[in-house]
Amino acid sequence: MVVALLAIALPAAAGAQGFKLYYDLVSREPKVAPADHRIYYGSELVHFGDLRLPKGPGPHPVAIVIHGGAWSSSVALHYTSPLSAELTCMGVATWNIEYRRLGGGGGWPTTFQDVSAAADFLRELAKRFPLDLSRVVVTGHSAGGQLGLWLAARHRLPPTATLHTPNPLPIRGVVALAGPGDLARFIQEVPRYTDAVNQLFGGGTPEQIAARMKEGSPVELLPLGVPQVFVNGTKDTSVPLELVEEFVAKAKEAGDTTTLIPVPDGQHFESVDPANPVAGPAIVRSVLGMLGVKAPRGTHEAGACRAARKSR
Repeated sequence: MVVALLAIALPAAAGAQGFKLYYDLVSREPKVAPADHRIYYGSELVHFGDLRLPKGPGPHPVAIVIHGGAWSSSVALHYTSPLSAELTCMGVATWNIEYRRLGGGGGWPTTFQDVSAAADFLRELAKRFPLDLSRVVVTGHSAGGQLGLWLAARHRLPPTATLHTPNPLPIRGVVALAGPGDLARFIQEVPRYTDAVNQLFGGGTPEQIAARMKEGSPVELLPLGVPQVFVNGTKDTSVPLELVEEFVAKAKEAGDTTTLIPVPDGQHFESVDPANPVAGPAIVRSVLGMLGVKAPRGTHEAGACRAARKSR
């Protein structure tokens, strides 16, 4: 049953190699620095996040980390733990969040509302932990990349919108890892995700889905008003590089600052792998740059944290 669900959530994302890297990322979770705290931000069982804190007194800048998995409840935050641990080793507090997904109470509007609530809960966390809420970025992979772009854009929603949040926590920038920013174009080019996207937006008539996309598809909310970095495999068949290039062009035309970093021969999960020689350093440099953070001494490149742990 689990394999069947994963086949839906990760449909031939990169063939056998894609599944192998996904499982490798999950299996690394027990080997990386564990979360300092697992904290609930709401009343549902999946309303929690894993908070990792860097060494030192702080206050620490924060990266919100959002996992993907075709918005499906069969994929959880385990595979983004290695990235979260790497960023925390580099001096950034990480808030690796869980949220309701399809098959587990997610969809319209709950998936968006959960991600929004988790981000804004940092205000509560900052009362207990030394967090610098003037320096917050978001990074997400796949569906989490779309949700991360949306999170940075939600300040543009009008008060009449279903997804409107009063006083959303400001986001400094987004690092989208194989994240589709234009969901209408996404399902045109990768139609196997049509059912998932339609469910995400509550189903109904094409007109109803299109109306909800106006609130939830990041391209509809351009300009986002914050810098965006996109890391994407050149051989990704789940979120093709060409689709990301299209979004980057639209964002630039709207006035946003964007950077696209291709991962040569990379498929879907290389873009979220901190051990990848291209994606790993690109993510770390982008996050640290947006936050104005210098890498801790002796950890100037992604991977130094892992090497240090192995040597102990």
